[in-house]
Amino acid sequence: MPSIEIQPLTPERWPDFERLFGTRGACGGCWCMFDKLPRKEFDAGKYEGNRRAQQKIVESGEVPGLLAFVDGSPAGWIAVEPRERFPRLAGSRVRAPVDDQPVWSVTCFFIDRKFRGRGLTVALLKAAVDHVRRQGGRIVEGYPTEPRDGQPAAPTFVFTGLASAFRQAGFVEVARRSPTRPIMRFVIR
Repeated sequence: MPSIEIQPLTPERWPDFERLFGTRGACGGCWCMFDKLPRKEFDAGKYEGNRRAQQKIVESGEVPGLLAFVDGSPAGWIAVEPRERFPRLAGSRVRAPVDDQPVWSVTCFFIDRKFRGRGLTVALLKAAVDHVRRQGGRIVEGYPTEPRDGQPAAPTFVFTGLASAFRQAGFVEVARRSPTRPIMRFVIR
């Protein structure tokens, strides 16, 4: 069994994040900035601009998410922060707030292709709940995809995670405004 370790993204781990995301910034120059920036600014910053924006966040001391390491190699990522750090969520019909409860949002995953299908998404979700608990948060919320009729989805289109992984990690559906996009929560007791 490989050794899995999950750690917060800190300035010391930035090189591991860059190694995981590669020259394409995980997908199309995103660098996990899609929900943090207005569309125009995000598009203008694809690749280098978005990389610098995320690096600035990390260097400020904020922790935008967690990195998974398999046998010491960076293998996966989960973005998890208080919802207010993702301004584009507020303008989304599908991901609009369910209620007025303060939540931490899981907006994105990236798993290196050689580590996919090994349960890293579920491990990252469980680690995200523990991380939020340590920060004093009470609700962790995600916006996964649930493919229609059980059809498999291409990895590129499930960067928000699959509903089945959220269920395995103990999340429950609290709303659904689109047939394929439930809103799922884990309430920390």
